[in-house]
Amino acid sequence: VQLVESGGGLVQAGGSLRLTCAASGFPFNDYHIGWFRQAPGRERESVACINTSDGGTWSADWVKGRFTISRDSAKKMIYLQMNSLYPDDTAVFYCATDPLDFSPWIVAGSTPGSWGQGTQVTVSS
Repeated sequence: VQLVESGGGLVQAGGSLRLTCAASGFPFNDYHIGWFRQAPGRERESVACINTSDGGTWSADWVKGRFTISRDSAKKMIYLQMNSLYPDDTAVFYCATDPLDFSPWIVAGSTPGSWGQGTQVTVSS
């Protein structure tokens, strides 16, 4: 399993970024894939995940419609469109995955088994 994140960077408050997770080494359409983030001094928290088979999505309550997760099965990519970013969104964002055999981690409160290296998102005020 390999997950490679990209798209992070520096953005001003109120701006947008789109993160990309390139997946390889496993059957793309048989997994939940999604995003976590970890800010300095804070615990890691789940952001959103998607069922790559049927496109079902789950998001953390705090996302409140600002972030949207999507997939491109042909390209084996997962995207996280982030709008209306705040300085508090500054964090390292990680892509993660688990097989569909497991419940989505946002629902189950579990920890996915495979992770990417992360991409830094910095939101300036």
